[in-house]
Amino acid sequence: MVVPDFESVYEGLRRQILEADPAEVGLRPSPDLPDVWGAMMETGHDRGTSTLVALADGTTSLYLSSGGGIIGGGRHAQVAAATRALLAVVQRRWPELTAASGTALPATDRVVLRALAYAGHRAVDADEDDLGYGRHPFSEIFFAGHAVITELRLIEEAR
Repeated sequence: MVVPDFESVYEGLRRQILEADPAEVGLRPSPDLPDVWGAMMETGHDRGTSTLVALADGTTSLYLSSGGGIIGGGRHAQVAAATRALLAVVQRRWPELTAASGTALPATDRVVLRALAYAGHRAVDADEDDLGYGRHPFSEIFFAGHAVITELRLIEEAR
């Protein structure tokens, strides 16, 4: 029996998003999203990392470095609506984010919020509690990301 290498699968999926050329995958600036074509919210946990991916074409996925996750959630209306809301917040706040200097995963109890933008990615690394308790300037993005995760979980629970 071959045991899947979950970490390699996770890293491959993550790398595809981080290295994607938005034009090659059919993403173009729009009136609602002139600068941002996607967002990622990565959270460090004791046993690995979770990565939420939300793209302007409705693609919505949650990858877990420990294996598993949810791919294709954006096909569901409630997930698509939450994804659009997340991207609207990221579009509004992206000029305030710092240009991303790398793609490192967050440490345990840390969150990296990434704006995938046509002019280059931007990001912020923050304490999960500060974001969750509204003590961080970018808590709004964190809350919008968690609204997407909630909708993804509801879809999975309904199966």
